[in-house]
Parts: sequence; C-alpha cells; structure tokens
Amino acid sequence: MMKNFFKGIAYLFEEVLFVPFNFLRQLELDNWWLANLITWVFFFVGICAATYWINQLRIFDKKGEENKDPSAHSFL
Repeated sequence: MMKNFFKGIAYLFEEVLFVPFNFLRQLELDNWWLANLITWVFFFVGICAATYWINQLRIFDKKGEENKDPSAHSFL
C-alpha cells in the first residue's frame, strides 16, 4: 500500500507537475531566447520593483518621516 502511495507521488511530480519544465527543456534545444523568456520577464519585474522601492525610500528619507531614534523599535 505504501509503495503505491509513493509511486503515485512520483507519477504526480514526474508526469504532471514537470510538464512545463519538460516543454522548456525541449524548447531550449531550438531557441534559447524563447526558452528563457520567463526568466527575463521575472528579472525585469524584479528590477522594476527594486527601483520603485528605492525611490520610495528616498522620498521618505527626504521628508524626514522615518523615526531614526535607536529606541524607535522594540527589538532594539
């Protein structure tokens, strides 16, 4: 019974959940740029998010709204 349970888990991961990765692995043999398109999209989104975050930090720093007192946070 337990052997069938673990075979079921193996089937789920190998034949169902890894289908997109198998497709990308086959696609990479034909076109590297297309296979890595998802990576480039996530990279671009990360760069945009980091830029927005840094700009927001600069805005709050210029306004002086941040409490920089060493006892401002309870964990200090």
